[in-house]
Amino acid sequence: FYANLAAVVAPGFVAVNITFRNTAGAIKHQAVALRNGADLSTFYSCSFEAYQDTLYTHSLRQFYRDCDIYGTVDFIFGNAAVVFQNCNMYPRLPMQNQFNAITAQGRTDPNQNTGISIHNCTIKAADDLAASNGTIKTYLGRPWKEYSTTVYMQSYIDSVVDPAGWREWNGDFALNTSYYAEYNNTGPGSDTTNRVRWPGYHVIGNSSDVGNFTVFNFLLGDDWLPQTGVPFNSGLLS
Repeated sequence: FYANLAAVVAPGFVAVNITFRNTAGAIKHQAVALRNGADLSTFYSCSFEAYQDTLYTHSLRQFYRDCDIYGTVDFIFGNAAVVFQNCNMYPRLPMQNQFNAITAQGRTDPNQNTGISIHNCTIKAADDLAASNGTIKTYLGRPWKEYSTTVYMQSYIDSVVDPAGWREWNGDFALNTSYYAEYNNTGPGSDTTNRVRWPGYHVIGNSSDVGNFTVFNFLLGDDWLPQTGVPFNSGLLS
């Protein structure tokens, strides 16, 4: 079941310095802290805290800046066009026999303009996971739907992320049709040498190839973010 703490649908919604927390705990499995279906919504300096399915980026265009997101299985999921910039993503300690997947993007059609863009963020283990015995595997994402799309660029990826980087959803489902990419990331977990060899996985070497996933291009940020008062970087960092 879904235990939604909050749901947002109003276009242009802005949240600043708010914590969205679902206290159901890992044992309740899917327990959403926020379900967001608000077009051109922005979240600045907010925290999203749960375990499985923490942040449901349901649909439309969304922007998160300087936020903290805590979770375990598929803890950022949905089918919005969403950019996370200067955010911290903290995989937590899941239940026994579970693993962590930071993202589970849900694009169902190649013509949709949806996806998850993670720009200049930090991926590190939460305190409970860092203090564990180190047997829990954490992945950057897995393909929830056939055309799942996720890009990590210019982010710090700590050693908590498994060298394979990405995990299957179910057998070979969506491994050919998904688009997963990494560009110019740093940290011990950013080494792409032993990453998956799926047709849908890419290591990007040219900044022009990730331009479509910047705030400016992906969310028409030039038209609306300055009006919210939320700072943003419209392009790639130098």
